[in-house]
Amino acid sequence: MRVTAVVVTFNRLELLQRLLERLEGVPALTEVLVVDNASTDGTGEWLATLDDRDPGAEHPTVRVLGRTLVENSGGAGGFHDGLAWAMERGADLAWLMDDDGLPDPDCLDLLLEQTGLDFWGPLVVDEATPERLVFPIRLPGSTRTVHRIADVEAAARDGRIDGIVIPFNGVLVTRELVERIGLPRAEYFIWGDDHEYRLRAEAAGARIATVVGAQVRHPAVGDLGTPMAFGRTTYNHSPSDLKHYCMARNNLLNLREYKGWPHALAFVAKTMWFYTFTRPSPARIALSLRAWWAALRGDFTGHRRFLA
Repeated sequence: MRVTAVVVTFNRLELLQRLLERLEGVPALTEVLVVDNASTDGTGEWLATLDDRDPGAEHPTVRVLGRTLVENSGGAGGFHDGLAWAMERGADLAWLMDDDGLPDPDCLDLLLEQTGLDFWGPLVVDEATPERLVFPIRLPGSTRTVHRIADVEAAARDGRIDGIVIPFNGVLVTRELVERIGLPRAEYFIWGDDHEYRLRAEAAGARIATVVGAQVRHPAVGDLGTPMAFGRTTYNHSPSDLKHYCMARNNLLNLREYKGWPHALAFVAKTMWFYTFTRPSPARIALSLRAWWAALRGDFTGHRRFLA
């Protein structure tokens, strides 16, 4: 079986080098494909030097190939390109990850122990506070959202939680599933492309799971899961206008397509509540309205105004 790691990177050369050093020590990997989103920190030049590297004793387990895109296409475009590349090179399984995560040395082995799955991955834990999750998990069939590893372990059955996965942070996807559902939506740019891919897989009947014992270390990402409405629910607030714009636009589309208009309108109401009462911000309300209007028009260009 050919297992290919697909890494998407943008201006994080040191973190990328740390990740590749870890991946080179994973014997189950066939090769690593790095998609550079037109970085300006020397990443492309450094990746070009790998073509002349002697694989020898210093790098005995895995080949690393790099590709630099002509413009920044975001995580969505990067994984669209990278997953297509992996399939072209004959991968049976693609192991998808961002440049700022760091899989535990046994992460892939623990994932590969699972059978009968199409789309599955590890827990993503806070590298500074390893007992906490970076991305909170809403337990399937429940309104409960958990933030701590202990709560996930308590909810697991046979070492995993079926029906949920956090892409693209160390997830495995089978060639058969990619051939059935296609590639991530490149036009989403960031934030929501991974969720859309999971929803698409779910709609196609894919077998999805999170393997509790397998872990990827990841920096904290801010106020994901901020409590609101008197603690009855949470909201994924980001200090980044770019991320919020993409989240508002893409999430409205995801909910409309996969859950229906009642869920989409509930998201609109939730956003309005959060930025009116929980964390008042007229600017964020205005930004959300622009993003939703773009979503309804099918306009995927508005995020470009936030790019340097």
